Amino acid sequence: MNKTMEGLYSLLYLTLILTILFSLHTQIAHKLLIDKHPLHLKKSPHLPLRFNSDGTFKILQVADMHFGTGVLTSCKDVLASEFHYCSDLNTTHFLKRIIEAEKPDFIAFTGDNIFGSSTPDAAESLLRAFAPAMESGLPWAAVLGNHDQESTMTRLELMSFISLLDYSVSQTNPSVEDASSAAKGNTITDIDGFGNYNLRVYGAPGSHSANSTVLDLFFLDSGDREVVQGVRTYGWIKESQLRWLHGVSKGYQGQKEDFHLLKGSSSATPTPCALAFFHIPIPEVRQLYYQKIIGQFQEGVACSSVNSGVLQALVSMGDVKAVFMGHDHKNDFCGNLESIWFCYGGGFGYHAYGIAGWPRRARVILAELEKGENSWMGMERIRTWKRLDDEKLSKLDEQVLWELHHAK
Repeated sequence: MNKTMEGLYSLLYLTLILTILFSLHTQIAHKLLIDKHPLHLKKSPHLPLRFNSDGTFKILQVADMHFGTGVLTSCKDVLASEFHYCSDLNTTHFLKRIIEAEKPDFIAFTGDNIFGSSTPDAAESLLRAFAPAMESGLPWAAVLGNHDQESTMTRLELMSFISLLDYSVSQTNPSVEDASSAAKGNTITDIDGFGNYNLRVYGAPGSHSANSTVLDLFFLDSGDREVVQGVRTYGWIKESQLRWLHGVSKGYQGQKEDFHLLKGSSSATPTPCALAFFHIPIPEVRQLYYQKIIGQFQEGVACSSVNSGVLQALVSMGDVKAVFMGHDHKNDFCGNLESIWFCYGGGFGYHAYGIAGWPRRARVILAELEKGENSWMGMERIRTWKRLDDEKLSKLDEQVLWELHHAK
């Protein structure tokens, strides 16, 4: 074989090797892409959640973003002068503005985060909807509403995906740690829905409560749609979820009672406080139409025809002071049922129905610790207010939901 032929074979061999390497690279790179997004390790927030050194913990509630596809998704119920330039980007801009203005410690998304029927790709819509939260680096969590699963992902897939996003502390269902903390004999191994979990907020750094749970945040899946005796209705929180919730609460009782006996604590409540977050309101919220409320009651309560005893379960627990929900966008009020406040977040998203000229809004919740002689102690107060998406991010309807010394 002459040198020319040897050179040609060498060139062909080298070309074959390069072709194989390029093919392998292409195949591997393709597998490392999810919906055109490179795979990367999840960025996690600083944990555990805890109060600040000034004794405060601020939560931003975002209800009903109804995110679609972005700039091509039109707005609903806005003024005619706003319609031609309004899109999902208005929702994104509002979320960025309020995060910057309020500087919350935690963000709670209470369902209908995306409007499934308006997007051909649920994952892409979720990434865009939660982008401001992920970019902020703040810990955040979400539950599902009744529209999230109307696209390309099931409720299980949605919650699993959300739990893997940057800085998300969402869980698909109760952790083993939570289950093992439940009251003896009440450990839940099978629970309805996806997105039932508890997040513990610890005391301020350096305080007596630094290693203790001071505030529990309960997240519950209120479902989407169901059929009862041939009639279509909204979902509801099931008995298995309430058993789990009650078990977790009772499982913390020993720790909570020990905490309040700490030297120097003037707290007299038997347990630290808890807040609950879910999407669809319970039937009793309808009663608030005839009672004193703070905010606007502008549409009927769209709840399930089934009353599963959520109110009675929360009352019996004794630690839940307020519930935060969404679903009915034109309602933004807080009302009291058997010493528990039920508060709507108010419609946040621009692709969600609303009232033209009535600004989109969000709710802020501020938990405050009691100041002891030498250290921050247990919970002293829970306040809330709303912010409007207007020029000044107007603040309105500030109120105290719970105060230790009034509760004694």
